[in-house]
Amino acid sequence: MPTPLDQLADCLYSFSGEPAFCIARKFYSYGELEKVIGKIQGKITQAGISAHCKIGIVTYDDIETYASVFSVLFLGHAFVPINPLHPAERNCAIAERSELKLILSSKEDMSIEKFAGQTTIVMTSGNLPEGDLVRVPLHDHQHAYLLFTSGSTGIPKGVPVNIGNLNSFLESFFSLGYKIDHRDRFIQMFDMTFDLSIMSYMVPLCIGACVYTVPFDAIKYVHVLKLLEEDRITFALLIPSVLTNLRKYFAEINLPEMRYSLFCGEALYEDIAIEWSKCLPGAIVQNVYGPTEATIFCMTYEMDRKGNNKSNNGMLCIGKPMKAVGACIVSEGLVPVEQGEKGELCLTGEQVTPGYFKDEQQNKNSFFNYGGSRYYRTGDLAFCDSDGDYFFIGRSDYQVKINGYRVELSELEHHAMQFLKANSAVALAAAAGEGNSQLYLCIENFKGSFEDLTKHLKTQLPSYMMPSKYFSVESFPLSANGKVDRNALMQMIF
Repeated sequence: MPTPLDQLADCLYSFSGEPAFCIARKFYSYGELEKVIGKIQGKITQAGISAHCKIGIVTYDDIETYASVFSVLFLGHAFVPINPLHPAERNCAIAERSELKLILSSKEDMSIEKFAGQTTIVMTSGNLPEGDLVRVPLHDHQHAYLLFTSGSTGIPKGVPVNIGNLNSFLESFFSLGYKIDHRDRFIQMFDMTFDLSIMSYMVPLCIGACVYTVPFDAIKYVHVLKLLEEDRITFALLIPSVLTNLRKYFAEINLPEMRYSLFCGEALYEDIAIEWSKCLPGAIVQNVYGPTEATIFCMTYEMDRKGNNKSNNGMLCIGKPMKAVGACIVSEGLVPVEQGEKGELCLTGEQVTPGYFKDEQQNKNSFFNYGGSRYYRTGDLAFCDSDGDYFFIGRSDYQVKINGYRVELSELEHHAMQFLKANSAVALAAAAGEGNSQLYLCIENFKGSFEDLTKHLKTQLPSYMMPSKYFSVESFPLSANGKVDRNALMQMIF
C-alpha cells in the first residue's frame, strides 16, 4: 500500500502543470519542482557521501530550499534545517552534533562558512546540470529529519524523526476527515527549523495543492494576513500569537474562502478564537497539540462557534489523540492517575520519535516504559475528562513557549552566566496577555552593562530567546531549601 510520501512523489508527475509553491509572488509548478529536485540530487550524488547521512539545508525562502528537502529524503538521507539568521555559534553546534557530511545552500553567504567547518558546501542554485529524480526504498526506522530544540545545558537538543513517524503523522492527519484536494491553498508561515512547517508544506504536496510561503525574515503577522486575504487561503495552520497581533483588525478581516483554521504551538484562548471565527464564516476552527517528540501534532479539538466549548482557565481543550497516538496522565511516580486528576501528560504510539540524538541521559529522563508501551514525558501538566478529552494546564518544568518555540529558561541562564562569570542570573517568563509569554532576565547585584550582555546573548541565541527586559536585584530571595524562589523574585520585579 503506498505511503503518504509515495503519494507526494506521485503528485510531482500527476500534477505536473499545477502550482506547487507560490514564493515571493512567483508560482512554481509540480513539474518545475520535480526538475529542481533531480538537479540537486545530481549534486548530492557527485559529493560522494555514504548512504543514510545527515545533510544540512540552509533554509531560505526559495524553491531550491524546498526542493532540497525532497532531494535528500528521496535519496534515503535525513535533512537538518539550519536557519541562516540564527547565531553562527548555535548553527555550528547543530552542525557538529548532527555530524553533517554535506550542507546544501541556495545562496552564497559568509555566515555559512563560519559554521560549516570542514563540511562540504554544495550550492543548489545557478546553472545546475539536468538530472532525473531518483527514489530509493525508504524504511520506517530511517531518520527523515533532525530538528533541534532549546537545551538546558546551552546546547540545542536534537530530535530525530523517522520515516515511520512522518508517514504515521500524515496518515493520521488524512484520517481526520478534512475535505481537501488539489484545489486548496495552504499557507506556510513557519521557520523551516520549526516542526509545524513540515505539515504546512508536506500535507498540501501529498494532494497536489499549492503552498503559499511567508518570507522567513518578514514581519510574520503582516504577511500572514496579506496571504490570507489576497491569495484566498483555504487551509491555515497558525500559532495563536498571530491572532494577538491581528486582533485589532478583526472587524475589517473577511475570509469567506477559508475552510480550515488550525492553531498549534501555544495555548489557544477561547475568547479570541471565537472572535477570529467571525472573520471566517465558513471555516472549521481547531486547536491542535503536540510536541516535536510526537511528530508535529497528535491531538485535535474542534471549536464550537456558539461557545459550547470545553476549556480550562480560558484555554481551549486540546482534545483527543489522533489515530496512531495514545495518551495518559501520570503522577510524579509515573503511575497513571484517576480520571480527572492532574498530572503530567505522556504520549505513546507510532508518532513518538526514537529519542534524542546521542543523548542517553536526556532519553532516560524523558522516556519510560509502562504496560508494554514506551511513553514520552511531555512536561505538560494536564487532566482528562470522562469523554477522553485532554486539557492543558501549564508546564511542570522550566520550559516556556515563545511565539510557538519551546524555550528552556536554563539555556538563557547558561549563556548569561558565561558572560557574567561572578553574578547569578535567573530567567523568568511572564504572561503578556492572551497566552503569550515574555522572557525576563534577573541578575543578582549587577553593576555592568546590559548593552554588552545583550551583544553577547545575540551571538549565542536566536531572536525569540532574547529577554524583553533585564533587572538587577540586590539579592535573590531563597526558598527554605536554599534555592532561588522564582515566585518571590517575580513579585519583586513586578
